[in-house]
Amino acid sequence: MTQGSDILPKGYSTRWVAGMWWFFALIMCSSYTANLAAFLTNAAMDDSIKSAEDLMSQTKIKYGTLYGGSTYSFFKRSNVSTYQRMWTAMEASRPSVFVTSNDEGLERVLKSKRKYAYFMESTAIEYQLERHCDLMQVGGLLDSKGYGIALPFFASYRTAVDNAVLKLAESGMLVELKNRWWKVPEGEGTCASSEDAAEESSGELGVDNVGGVFVVLGVGCGMAAGMGALEFLWHVRDVAIEQKMSQMDAFWAELTFAISFWETEKPVAHSRPSSSASGSNNVSRASSVLRSAADLFNVFNK
Repeated sequence: MTQGSDILPKGYSTRWVAGMWWFFALIMCSSYTANLAAFLTNAAMDDSIKSAEDLMSQTKIKYGTLYGGSTYSFFKRSNVSTYQRMWTAMEASRPSVFVTSNDEGLERVLKSKRKYAYFMESTAIEYQLERHCDLMQVGGLLDSKGYGIALPFFASYRTAVDNAVLKLAESGMLVELKNRWWKVPEGEGTCASSEDAAEESSGELGVDNVGGVFVVLGVGCGMAAGMGALEFLWHVRDVAIEQKMSQMDAFWAELTFAISFWETEKPVAHSRPSSSASGSNNVSRASSVLRSAADLFNVFNK
């Protein structure tokens, strides 16, 4: 499995291509290894708290909520064992983990250096995340409840209000109003989205990071192509001298053979007779003709 191939490049151009390719492969593998190591390091440094169960199973990070609020009542009245244990831990914590306002809870989170987590409604969290880039939401929803408009019993306009709210929801006006008042306009200190943050934390290598390696590979291949062309022209010169033919004829013959990939054997080129050889042949022929004529003349004299 580790035995290499005996077919190795011999020409300077092919050796140059092989060298540049292995240099390119080495840089790419090194970049991938470095990026993978950085990614694994960041992943190891990330917080291990991903859900309410993770908070319950540890004691380093305290957690609380708004005293007397809906989230406070949810934990106090929950029948789920996980939330009951969390409620017991919150009640037993000293100093108290409950706050009197959401602003106080957010300030406590920011000053605790990741030692305090605050539970609040998801709608309020979305509003604060748009304005505090150093805050993050962890985990999913603990419970799902909707908002409603309080009206007197047997109010005559209750049906009209219900129909109006349904129309606003169906037309998308409620979503538009939420985006208008919840989202921070672009260019006014908007925090990066979770997708952008994930891309930045993953440390992906873009074209700007590895583009230089491709440039080196392209330049190397271009230089190899130039060296190959020079080697080809030098070979054409040698063939022309060896076969005693013009350089143009040798060039077209070698180029035709080079682009004929289906040809496995190179045809033998017949050399043209030189002028000196043709001259000696003419002299020998003339001397033989003269000797024949002299013999014929002697026969007639006898």
